[in-house]
Amino acid sequence: MCRPGKTDNVNSPNPSEGGGSHILVIRLSAMGDVAMTVPVLTALIQRYPHLEITVLTKPFFAPMFAQLKQVEVFEAETKGRHKGVFGLHTLYKDLKNRDIDLVADLHNVLRSKVLKRYFNFGGIPFEQIAKGRREKKALTATKNKVFKALKSTHERYADVLDALGFPVDLSKASCLYKEKLSDKVLKLVGPHNKKWLGIAPFAAFEGKMYPMHLMKEVVHQLNNTDKYKIFLFGGGQQEKQQLESMATGFSSCINVSGTLSFSEELALISNLDAMLSMDSGNGHLAAMYGIPVITIWGVTHPYAGFYPFGQPAENALLANRKKFPFIPTSIYGKNMPEGYEKAMETITPPDVVKKIEKVLSQS
Repeated sequence: MCRPGKTDNVNSPNPSEGGGSHILVIRLSAMGDVAMTVPVLTALIQRYPHLEITVLTKPFFAPMFAQLKQVEVFEAETKGRHKGVFGLHTLYKDLKNRDIDLVADLHNVLRSKVLKRYFNFGGIPFEQIAKGRREKKALTATKNKVFKALKSTHERYADVLDALGFPVDLSKASCLYKEKLSDKVLKLVGPHNKKWLGIAPFAAFEGKMYPMHLMKEVVHQLNNTDKYKIFLFGGGQQEKQQLESMATGFSSCINVSGTLSFSEELALISNLDAMLSMDSGNGHLAAMYGIPVITIWGVTHPYAGFYPFGQPAENALLANRKKFPFIPTSIYGKNMPEGYEKAMETITPPDVVKKIEKVLSQS
């Protein structure tokens, strides 16, 4: 678990380290991957408080970094000013004008590869994340599978900083602090007179989503205890409608999807007592604040390196690999062999409720 406390009042063992350097950090998407940069950056700031950091990311993700006073977000206009080949050259010039000294590419995609050419031509050191594609391919293979834990994404991010000459100790990462709730949020959620549990039942691919009929049973059992206030998180119109339907059926449920801004959602997440998430972004958002996260895993697996930062291994509920030995079938849940649609059903609602109650009893 990350250490509690604000991230803007830290001291370096050697205050001169990192002085005068300006690092550009590139991580454009997806939400969970961007969220995983936050604990790494807090560890970087802890070691090098005089370092100047610019994060290149999508505008929507900027609120994740609001508490990091040494970090400034530069918003990539990928559908406007910075679109296409000519737009990338414009992006390079925009960034160059910020007097960047080094670049940490935590994304390593075509867009950032083009930027690498420009920065290299300008003589600016540029290091990219090693994604470990070969070992991930072996982990997800159906034949000759090599089932072992790989380096975490957080460690891969830290390796890039190390290559630039800024090694960090991830055990020094700080949690973001609990944020004050606005009057609008307080009006929606009401008093904190019960344990607050967030539930984020959706993911990018079906193979990572707990079946909705089973999730409703989980909510039903939790609702019947009358001990918890349950907040449902999701995005998009279809998800909003499903969550609204679920919330109206249970007195302890409040659907926050589509009603709050991203900044307001983050503030609410920072005040939760626990979060139940799939292998998806909301788990990483909660982990940024040191909130206990219970995760449910289907055809993906924590061994691929995407486990929420600082969370105990026992907080992961895993599909039965004896019955479904090909797990993990893919890194992101995209590939699902025939019959593996039932993998998550090996995790029963009582299993989920028992884990939630155990974690909440300790929070």
